[in-house]
Amino acid sequence: MKEIRCPHCGKIFSVDESDYALIANQVRTAEFHKELETRLHTKEQQMRLQQENDALVMRQNFQSQLQQRDNALRDKETEIARLKDNEAHVRNEEHLRHSQEVAALQQQLAQLRNEVSQSQSNVRVAVLEEQNRANREITQKQNEINALRVQMASNQEMAAGREVSLKEKYESQLRETQAMLDQYKNMKVRLSTKMVGETLEVHCSTQFNSLIRPIMPNAYFEKDNDASAGSKGDFIFRDYDNGTEYVSIMFEMKNEMDETATKHRNEDFLKKLDEDRQQKGCEYAVLVSMLELDNELYNNGIVDMSHRYPKMYVIRPQFFIPIITLLVQTSRKSIDLQRQLAVAKSQSVDITTFEDKLNDFKEKFSNNYRLASERFAKAIEEIDKSIDHLQKIKDALLGSERNLRLANDKADALTIKKLTAGNPTMKAHFDQVRADKSTDMTDRFR
Repeated sequence: MKEIRCPHCGKIFSVDESDYALIANQVRTAEFHKELETRLHTKEQQMRLQQENDALVMRQNFQSQLQQRDNALRDKETEIARLKDNEAHVRNEEHLRHSQEVAALQQQLAQLRNEVSQSQSNVRVAVLEEQNRANREITQKQNEINALRVQMASNQEMAAGREVSLKEKYESQLRETQAMLDQYKNMKVRLSTKMVGETLEVHCSTQFNSLIRPIMPNAYFEKDNDASAGSKGDFIFRDYDNGTEYVSIMFEMKNEMDETATKHRNEDFLKKLDEDRQQKGCEYAVLVSMLELDNELYNNGIVDMSHRYPKMYVIRPQFFIPIITLLVQTSRKSIDLQRQLAVAKSQSVDITTFEDKLNDFKEKFSNNYRLASERFAKAIEEIDKSIDHLQKIKDALLGSERNLRLANDKADALTIKKLTAGNPTMKAHFDQVRADKSTDMTDRFR
């Protein structure tokens, strides 16, 4: 039996286990429904506030675009009014000149008639000839006036045509501006890389684990949590070949949504990123940025900032995976050469010519990669500009492919024989090594 005290009278009465469990269940159910209603009410208020805020932002954007269009239309109307004023001014000048000519002709005609009346009795034949000449002149002047009237009507028609043409031109420019605005909006949506509801760091981490981790299971890609030097980056990527580190990248992620109070530029973070790269012993530094979305320099592809800081790049999130693959492939090309060079140095072999050829190969490979990167960025820029430049983009892409193929051919064609050409000391050393190996293999088969 359970005892329950009445909250009103204070009387204690006993109930069995089943009744007590039923009463307790009713109390918990009532409290649960009350808490559930409270949370639902709070969630509805938050969603309503969020919808109102989104609606306000959309209205503000619409008002801004509408204001820009109104300003453009007012400019066009002002230009049309100016053209109409010029036309009216020209028409008034023509009319005034024609009126002056008609008045002068009428004055000449009156003068001639006075002269005819004074000498009518003596020179009737001369007066008739003078009248005929005056009539011809009047007819000629009248014809000129009619021609000028026709010309004025033609000018009016041309002015009306120019007005219609200007209206169509400005309307076409307005449509093109709107289309360009829509294109930039679409580009910003594409550059957002589906980051609604997630941060840039989470996005990049997800991309790495889903695309890079399956093909590079032993690679190191973790957040930089060591702030002992005073600052730290966001992520560090390292990969190894037989225990030897051949590539390392310091990543810094900057999202424009995180900088709503004050707008920053990408250059504001390059110095700190370079310091973090040096402190953590990384070879490359990459800034993954959503800042300056309207800057075409960063929207065209991978931006090489090595002229400011060594081995530094600025990219948009959609180039996160390509930059890793490019740097990994570039670093892997030289790891075998580095091992051979280390062996040669340990054996005290003359490697002066060998090092020169290796450096020459690295320089040429870097030059081919730079040319390919520049042509790739040029191709992206041409694609965004207009479909009319497709042939140009094709040529740029073909040029990029040729340079990459040349770089790959140079890497594939690089052999010990070519590297040791012109270096008798090193050639003799490698020949001796091959002979020793051949002798060992012969002895084993015996």
